[in-house]
Amino acid sequence: MVGSELEKLLYTRPVPDTPKQQLAALLRWAKGSKDTVARELGVSRRMVQRWTARKGSARAKPSVRHAALIETQVRERWQPLVRARRRAAAEQQGLVVHTRARFGFEAGPGSSDDPRQRLLTVPVPGEVARELFSAWEAGAPDSQHKVILGRALGHVYFRAAGRRADTLQVKLGEVDFIEFGLA
Repeated sequence: MVGSELEKLLYTRPVPDTPKQQLAALLRWAKGSKDTVARELGVSRRMVQRWTARKGSARAKPSVRHAALIETQVRERWQPLVRARRRAAAEQQGLVVHTRARFGFEAGPGSSDDPRQRLLTVPVPGEVARELFSAWEAGAPDSQHKVILGRALGHVYFRAAGRRADTLQVKLGEVDFIEFGLA
């Protein structure tokens, strides 16, 4: 969930999501050469022709393995300059995190540490963006992203950037939705 939202932040246009649209993008980048696309995907030219046939009845669907390969190829090549520019901006200026999630606490005696659902829109610094992108690139699970975000939101929002509740430890639990924006 967090990784896919981070990826959305990097693009200005949505990535093609159907095999037909993805193959059209690959063909556009290969200047219409089905041979080039076939070499990139490790299939025959005839297979690419079947996948891109104009008639719906003649068109074959790529196998699950080939569909995943096509999607990977498109995602790697989709808006590379925009992606680099937006990532650099996020790492330098920070992110705005908009989420509705359940936050739990480890606090001192006499306070309630029961998890509560909160709706937050909070700017976080660029260091957090760098850490999130590094974890995303390394293929970290969603739980790792939640730990990073819980620590960051705890510092910025709940502890007011170090001005109160120094011992409060924030745990990010169930996330209903999360969106990222550039600060």
